[in-house]
Amino acid sequence: MCLTGVDYFSTLGYQPGIAALAAGVLSPVATILLVLLTLFGALPIYRRVAAESPHGEGSIAMLERLLSWWRGKLFVLALLGFVATDFIITITLSAADATAHVLENPLVPDALDGHQVAITLFLVALLGGIFLKGFTEAIGIAVGLVAVYLALNLLVVAVALEHLVATSQLVMDWRQLVTTSYSGPLAMVAVALVIFPKLALGLSGFETGVAVMPLVRGDPHDPPEHPRSRIHNTRKLLVTAALIMSGFLITSSFATTVLIPHQQFAEGGQASGRALAYLAHQYLGSGFGTAYDLSTISILWFAGASAMAGLLNIVPRYLPRYGMAPEWTRAARPLALAFTAVAFVITLIFHADVEAQAGAYATGVLVLMSSAAVAVTLSVRRRGRRSAMLAFGLITLVFAYTTIANIIERPDGVKIASFFIAAILVTSLISRVTRATELRVTEVILDENAQRFVKEAAERELRIIANEPHARDLLEYLEKEHEERTRNQIPDDDPVLFLEVTVVNPSEFEAQLQVTGEERHGYRILRMESTAVPNSIAAVLLHLRDLTGKRPHIYFDWTEGNPVAHLLRFLFFGSGEVAPVTREVLRAAEPDLRQRPFVHVA
Repeated sequence: MCLTGVDYFSTLGYQPGIAALAAGVLSPVATILLVLLTLFGALPIYRRVAAESPHGEGSIAMLERLLSWWRGKLFVLALLGFVATDFIITITLSAADATAHVLENPLVPDALDGHQVAITLFLVALLGGIFLKGFTEAIGIAVGLVAVYLALNLLVVAVALEHLVATSQLVMDWRQLVTTSYSGPLAMVAVALVIFPKLALGLSGFETGVAVMPLVRGDPHDPPEHPRSRIHNTRKLLVTAALIMSGFLITSSFATTVLIPHQQFAEGGQASGRALAYLAHQYLGSGFGTAYDLSTISILWFAGASAMAGLLNIVPRYLPRYGMAPEWTRAARPLALAFTAVAFVITLIFHADVEAQAGAYATGVLVLMSSAAVAVTLSVRRRGRRSAMLAFGLITLVFAYTTIANIIERPDGVKIASFFIAAILVTSLISRVTRATELRVTEVILDENAQRFVKEAAERELRIIANEPHARDLLEYLEKEHEERTRNQIPDDDPVLFLEVTVVNPSEFEAQLQVTGEERHGYRILRMESTAVPNSIAAVLLHLRDLTGKRPHIYFDWTEGNPVAHLLRFLFFGSGEVAPVTREVLRAAEPDLRQRPFVHVA
């Protein structure tokens, strides 16, 4: 919870000031709407997401299951662009805001003024260095930072509310201002509905809450596909975090709006981006205020930890599995270095400006929440739960409105997300092409019949005819055997096996091969389903070589047609010109020519 909380709770460092700037005297009303959306919108959505993707995949995995083939992959890549926007900007924006707190503290020497970029880069580098040490160290730091930060905030808010009780005239003045500015409660709510999308930063934390699920303790006896204890504990995490944050959002918004002059929230004002810090200095003295600043700086700096943890969990689950990233991206440390480098670039582009990055951050958060709402709505619809579908559908509409309103108000987020999406698509395509001739098979398993066929055939030369199945009648196999024996001069008394591959989902990169043996019209056939024909044939040949100790012979026909078209068919549909690609996969997988299976083409 604390690893998630360093992102979620740290928004208290700037959320009250953003709310006051956006909504003015209506800030508490707009914040209440935000809390209602949190408790009755985001929380139910992500409780459901936790149940349906208990291994940290989040709502992306739910949508991936609903959309098949390349359409699903492209949609996931687009969502990963928004994930990158959300999580990377979390790292850079939080570090930049921590820098702002450093420079605003009255005890900090003036020599640091104008060096916000250098300080922010230092904080980002420090965060990356911690993740190079490992997750355990990061979690330990997060627990200490969150505990201290929440305790200090509780004290600041309690003192501020006590001051409001003691000087009730301030509350009466605020109430008078609200009632004279708006005609009635409905007008206030209507205006707050228009304004509250600008407060969307207060919704951050839910996606990282489910992204770090693999770190949540569960019962080791639970089935891996549905770890009930982990789901239960993650739901407790989400509820606890949401209730804590909701209480702080409402009380801090009310206290800062009533107690701080509005001009202090503007850029250059003493409460700009640090409303609660302003109250800490004002009512508890500079000593306590400096301690509060240090705590805020620490948690804002470390807010990127939950984002980094989410990235290190999500990216290896998708891009390497799609063949759209090198294998080293499955390792945490190289990825942490890569994400730290990207955060450096973003910091330099935006000159460590918090306000300039806020729109991109909110866009990333809202798009992910909207996609989660859509995924949950479709999920309950498939289960035939009409009332739940209507409830989640309404939540989806609210998130869609909030997202669209935020994009119209601050289009920078879409621009940055578009850059991430384009970068992911280009690098993914390049990686998929360059890795196309890998084996792409995790394991080859032969059933009992297949093992018997291979064992008996291997008593002589192991000869296999590759056949693209069509009618699968007697005539098809008779003609195919006659063609291959004639063209390749296979002795009549040498037995042959047929090998047939059916492509089921070419958008997947790796697969486990289940090879089944079948006797049909007197012929022995090895059948399997795979993501790509040449790669699976090569994997089976190498497996049979290791199993029998003999180098198998595989027989192909040349395929007619344009070679470029065949290349594209192979890349996108898993077939194309099978013979030369099979040979190339074998060459890459087995460099020793004396151990490589024979490939015959005629």
